[in-house]
Amino acid sequence: MHHGEGAYLKLALVHDWLNQIGGAEDVLTVLHNLYPQSPIYTSIYAPEIMPEAYKAWDIHTLWIDRLPKIHQHHQPYLPFYPLAWGGLDLSHYDVILSNKSGFCHGVKKGQAVHICYCLAPTRYVWQLDSYIAREGLGKLAGLALRPLVAWLKRWDYAAAQRVDHFIAISSEIQERIQRYYNRDSVIIYPPVDIDRFNIQAEPEDYYLIVSRLIPYKRIDLAVQAANRLKLPLKIGGKGRDLERLKAMAGPTVEFLGYVPDDELPALMARAKAFIFPGLEDFGITPVQAQAAGRPVIAYGGGGALDTVIPGKSGEHFHDLTVESLMTVMANFDADQYDPVWMRQHAAKFDKRVFEAEIQAFIAKVTA
Repeated sequence: MHHGEGAYLKLALVHDWLNQIGGAEDVLTVLHNLYPQSPIYTSIYAPEIMPEAYKAWDIHTLWIDRLPKIHQHHQPYLPFYPLAWGGLDLSHYDVILSNKSGFCHGVKKGQAVHICYCLAPTRYVWQLDSYIAREGLGKLAGLALRPLVAWLKRWDYAAAQRVDHFIAISSEIQERIQRYYNRDSVIIYPPVDIDRFNIQAEPEDYYLIVSRLIPYKRIDLAVQAANRLKLPLKIGGKGRDLERLKAMAGPTVEFLGYVPDDELPALMARAKAFIFPGLEDFGITPVQAQAAGRPVIAYGGGGALDTVIPGKSGEHFHDLTVESLMTVMANFDADQYDPVWMRQHAAKFDKRVFEAEIQAFIAKVTA
């Protein structure tokens, strides 16, 4: 990294919580590698759950980290998050870069330039019903959260007005930032490690899903479509939906369990096509499949509108129904998509592009 003007800016990284590993944490790791001297402020941190490497990082938690059992069950404490974040004063930094899906954009910023990399406007505030379904929370959670939602909306909206610059991860999120926060944003796609994947010779005759097996991913649609069309489908991953999916699966559907990182690239490169049946804010796996030269059949919403180009890198199905997905699968010809074109398209989402665009954006707004 070259040390220009930007090297002397005091930059703080802000991240909602560190008690689970997912796409948000992949982004944080890349940001930390870009700005290794910067401290990371987060609400709660469970070192025993998080990667070993984090133990060497300069991680600061909020007072709510000490609340009983918050690392295991943070939902009951949702009302405390705005209070805790709103009390954190980062005005002694030049730049605040928040990696946000919760309330961490609500910090006190003073004269600092606050750039929010927005993974999503706070889900349980703006999309409570889908959040409860997505997280598998019961009726009680809905009863507990609903009265708070009006207050949380006001707080979340006000916090968003204090952010200087929003960056969205996809067109879908850009649209939500506009709708819920009334703010403009630019899009910088999340970092995908393209180099792990490459095109292999002849693909085999199976459709592939690799995902956490949880209900909102809508893997049930693909299982039923594969059953009815008698098409081979391999499903990699684990999660609480496994038993339900196994019970509905016919003889052409195979469950692979957890797919180790080193086995994923070959599994993708040999697939006839990758299936991505849920609605996601971005979705990294369709990009990985294309990096391996394979087309994607995706639900036509969310991040897939940016990553899957109909006729060029796969197809969209337009309703979240078995019939809609079956129509696309029944007529699908995997040979009509050019692996080299797909790999080049995937390169737009490469980690190096993300790093260069984030650094350029910070340089521009602090100049």
